[in-house]
Amino acid sequence: MRLADSEAEWAERAGEVPIGALVLDAYGRILSKAHNTCVADCDISAHAEINALRRAGRAIGNYRLPGCYLVVTLEPCVMCAQAIVQARLAGLVFGARDSLAGAVVSKAASLIIPNSGKDTWYMGGVLGDMCCERLRRFFAQRR
Repeated sequence: MRLADSEAEWAERAGEVPIGALVLDAYGRILSKAHNTCVADCDISAHAEINALRRAGRAIGNYRLPGCYLVVTLEPCVMCAQAIVQARLAGLVFGARDSLAGAVVSKAASLIIPNSGKDTWYMGGVLGDMCCERLRRFFAQRR
């Protein structure tokens, strides 16, 4: 999570919402690291999670990432949660919960696909206070 937070720091320095992510393979090796680039890319889909999944797919030469895990500083939104499902990730680890748009536990359960047997494992709250504090500071400066 600390590596994902360092990616969030890069986003913050660039004026982006400070969220960072990385994809690990089944052995814990880092396949990709990324942060939000929505503003820089003029692309609403350029969330840290999507950017990390794209890079990981390129790294292994496949859009499916079975056996891989995503680590992200904020609970994913619906778009990112569905990308996680479509990528066939083995699991997700996230830091802070997102009470406004979180689609894993806070507002929806988008990683659960009824009657599919393909629910994605997840763990939330990992260094959640640290991740939340960076977001609080960022938005406090903007107000």
